Amino acid sequence: MKRKYISIESFSGAGGLGLGLHNAGYEIGAAFDFNEHAVTTYKKNLSNNCFVADATSVTGEYLLEISGYKHGEIDLFAGGPPCQGFSKQKRGAHLGDDRNKLVLEYARLVQELEPRFFILENVAMLGQKRGKYFIEAIEELLGDYVLYPHFYNSADYGLAQTRERFIIVGKHKTILAPFNIPSPTVTKWKNVGEVLEGLPEPPLNPKEEHTQYPNHQRSNVTSLNIKRFSFVPQGGGWRDIPEEYRLECHKNVDPSKGGWPDVYGRLKWDGQAPTITGGFDSFTRGRYGHPVHDRPITPREAARLQGFPDYFKFYGNRHEVRHQIGNAVPPLLAEAIGLEIKRSLMIEDGLLSLEDRSESKELSMIN
Repeated sequence: MKRKYISIESFSGAGGLGLGLHNAGYEIGAAFDFNEHAVTTYKKNLSNNCFVADATSVTGEYLLEISGYKHGEIDLFAGGPPCQGFSKQKRGAHLGDDRNKLVLEYARLVQELEPRFFILENVAMLGQKRGKYFIEAIEELLGDYVLYPHFYNSADYGLAQTRERFIIVGKHKTILAPFNIPSPTVTKWKNVGEVLEGLPEPPLNPKEEHTQYPNHQRSNVTSLNIKRFSFVPQGGGWRDIPEEYRLECHKNVDPSKGGWPDVYGRLKWDGQAPTITGGFDSFTRGRYGHPVHDRPITPREAARLQGFPDYFKFYGNRHEVRHQIGNAVPPLLAEAIGLEIKRSLMIEDGLLSLEDRSESKELSMIN
């Protein structure tokens, strides 16, 4: 007996989470985001069931209407609403912070949809002190769900990037089948070289994109910055630049004490990248220099480090593309979590035995 498993996404971005869930075997019922360029990227690569909307104006009823499903038929609701207001809050005070308005909207949609599971994704810092307040808030809002908060290191799930995310999986209390935090999918971390290998150099003209690899395009970097970066070895940074070529703020500074070490940083071919952010096209924003060539990594290279396949093209101007890639949930991490949720659902639905630990790829094919 086959069964479709349906997901709906809020704050979907360009589709990192959606791609991972799709690869795990979920049918995309609906998705929305406030950023029109991110929605274009999602629609071009994943599903036309994505639309531009402000979360405050979206209702569960509308999501069900456009997805074609009824109340209680949604298996998974997912998203990563911004939640900056939990750093210095005390218990009971965090819900009134205006910066957490979108978290409340996310929780409202969970309440209106009553999905069997939800995924609430955000940055790793929430797993630290502020994470305590964040979890307390979700428990207060969504008491019908059992929460599974966890720190995830993307390198454990097939990326050559040590990006950490704090993700809460919520399981409705009516679901009796167990949910397990997904085990790492690799026994050895991939390195940058394995991921970037085979990509040709982008065109010399920063205005041109490679004809065979979308978004493979150079940043517009000054010759002086290229000269500075040329002195930096793999794994090095601004401290390796001779004094005469350094930025003024780095001159006459004790290298053991001054500045961020990742500024003008070069990636290591046999190492892992740090968190890829929306600033990856500049030496001055972190360790985003190519391990071999004297330039920042391209959007295509950043997308590979995030786990996106080469066919996945990002739409918008340079700023939009950078931030779509940097803000994305790594698809491989999303797939791993989606598969574990699906395993739980299949056990609950009598389609899988509790003892069955089928290979993930096999499980992803069951719909």
